[in-house]
Amino acid sequence: MTDQSLPEHTYNDHDDILRQAASWKSENHGVALATVVTTWGSSPRPVGSQLAIKDDGAFIGSVSGGCIEGAVVGEGLAAIKDGKTRLLDFGVTDEMAWEVGLACGGKVEVFVERVE
Repeated sequence: MTDQSLPEHTYNDHDDILRQAASWKSENHGVALATVVTTWGSSPRPVGSQLAIKDDGAFIGSVSGGCIEGAVVGEGLAAIKDGKTRLLDFGVTDEMAWEVGLACGGKVEVFVERVE
């Protein structure tokens, strides 16, 4: 299966994400960009992974493989409205990870900014 056949929100091709963000911006939509800036331990996406968010809630890319993306999209929508950057910190301890069936804990920090 190629990236082009996957739904918008499930792949993470940086060029496509930035191209789509630029397209939305050129159509006069508000746009935010979320980027993984730090990881530790078990993290679904590497540093540099991105997610672009449009003002209607549509998004493309991935920063977490689904477990935190709802919160990131919400913060992206807020950033579109208020123009403030955000550094989001998500983590789970090893003990909590075992409780939910994961092998180990981890941490991910995501920087969110409005695209100007």
